[in-house]
Amino acid sequence: MNERKNESVRLDQLCITTLRTLAIDAVEKAQSGHPGTPMGAAPTAYCLWQRFLRFDPEDPQWPNRDRFVLSAGHASALLYGLLYLSGVHPRETRPGERADGAPVTLAALQSFRQEGSPCTGHPEYGAAAGVEMTTGPLGQGVGSSVGMAIGEAWLRATYNRPEHVLFDHKVYALCGDGDMMEGVSAEAASLAGHLKLAHLCWIYDANEISIEGSTAVTFTEDVGRRFEGYGWEVVHLSDANDLGATTRALEEFAKPREKPLLLIVRSHIGYGAPHKQDTKEAHGEPLGAAEARLAKQFYDADPNAQFAVPEGVVGHFSAQFGQRGRNQHAAWTRQFEAYSLQYPDLATELQTMERRELPTDWDHGLPEFPPDKKGVATRDASGKVLNAIA
Repeated sequence: MNERKNESVRLDQLCITTLRTLAIDAVEKAQSGHPGTPMGAAPTAYCLWQRFLRFDPEDPQWPNRDRFVLSAGHASALLYGLLYLSGVHPRETRPGERADGAPVTLAALQSFRQEGSPCTGHPEYGAAAGVEMTTGPLGQGVGSSVGMAIGEAWLRATYNRPEHVLFDHKVYALCGDGDMMEGVSAEAASLAGHLKLAHLCWIYDANEISIEGSTAVTFTEDVGRRFEGYGWEVVHLSDANDLGATTRALEEFAKPREKPLLLIVRSHIGYGAPHKQDTKEAHGEPLGAAEARLAKQFYDADPNAQFAVPEGVVGHFSAQFGQRGRNQHAAWTRQFEAYSLQYPDLATELQTMERRELPTDWDHGLPEFPPDKKGVATRDASGKVLNAIA
């Protein structure tokens, strides 16, 4: 038993190291990008994906998957590493369906930030399979995650039945200091607290470094207390490398709850780079060949290897993240088949939405606005149309 546990711990650390070195190598080869946040946040993201995220790598669009939004879009190399190592690829499409994007292969990682690569500088929806939304502008990802959580709550309230729970997925957003500085994130967080979106979790990678330098120059507020005022639960973790603490916090989030969760995780940007850790130089530029070698040595990785994926890494992802997601998806499919027999009209509605089609006579009952010299305020006309559709 102890040998098995020790091997699992070893593989966990090897996977985290691989995420870090892949990000270093992708940015180094492109001579452009942001290596520091992937290096610091890799353990947090790994813990979420490997131990909790409900996601089928063979169908990244199944309706009750958990949503993962990389609001800190500059850390895209971390997301691409996760998608590659976990084997996410687009499902087979039916005629008329939109493809889910291209798979992230090793060749795609090696062409990071190059024209035609699915591994764009910031994540783009439809480019790489598994990317839930386009992010880049600070605050955009966390703001949209609130919309996703509202959508989940609506699906749950509209289509779940006591004997059939079709929708209960979680929405996770990995964000950074820059997101927390933005007004859109404050407005979205306030709404999420007001609506008690208890299936929403923001993971705040607090490394206290921006592209200009320390956040102490301009950003010294107590973010946790602000979010408590919004009606969120706030949990502080002092070390991003402590997988046990992160696991316990996410286990608590998985339990029934009444508030959204802000998980504030203290990390070190550029973790392991001896001369650039905790500096702005680790934020928005390659480490440089010499510093990259030293960082890999710190991780006990081969300093001369490029884009290395050690034996056991892909298998470890597949045995946990992959197998869990496939099993959960299969169980959901069986549930939906039983639901369809009992509630055929509701099932048809869901399938219509999944195909991105409008129901028959969707525009029946829309108000008409005859010519009028006085006119109608756009906000009034829009409100009437929206109410009729709803």
